[in-house]
Amino acid sequence: MSTSSDTADDPMVVVGLGNPGPRYAANRHNIGFLVVDELAARVGGTFKAHKGSTDLLEGRLAGRRVALAKPRSFMNISGGPVAGLVRYFKAGADRLVVVHDELDLPFGTVRLKQGGGDNGHNGLRSITKSLGHKDYYRVRFGIDRPPGRMDPADYVLRDFSVVERRELPLTIDRCADAVEALLTHGLEAAQNAFHAG
Repeated sequence: MSTSSDTADDPMVVVGLGNPGPRYAANRHNIGFLVVDELAARVGGTFKAHKGSTDLLEGRLAGRRVALAKPRSFMNISGGPVAGLVRYFKAGADRLVVVHDELDLPFGTVRLKQGGGDNGHNGLRSITKSLGHKDYYRVRFGIDRPPGRMDPADYVLRDFSVVERRELPLTIDRCADAVEALLTHGLEAAQNAFHAG
């Protein structure tokens, strides 16, 4: 998982996507923030403001250096802050992991991949545009499709249901485990472990 310019202890940059502020904190769209918060708890540190419009925590996770980040911009323009972090850490595509919500997966399902399209996700679209490529890792957390004819844009900005909130701690934990597996064992092994169920 390294390029020729990387050294063994260059940090992996793990970015959770969401919208800033208390109004959005429990929204489905903010699952990336919630997963990265769980990873921060495992690292044992607190986020601090970083010059690139992100909240950043550096530490060790799964035996390697990580930079955990939450952009302070809104989801639709998260590409600028993410590109700033990539430049700051001189990180290639193989050292960037983006954790985000996924409408086309059942609630709580975790899937990992590298590259691919944005599937209508404005955060991914912004990141891909700002980076000039789509080859970064994605850890996707399923939030399910909206019921009936609800607009997906409205659905993602709603809080999780009562039933979902009961399951959320376990599913967030599992998604954080998937990120750790990616960092420790690589993409294929992580996919084999987390795509089985």
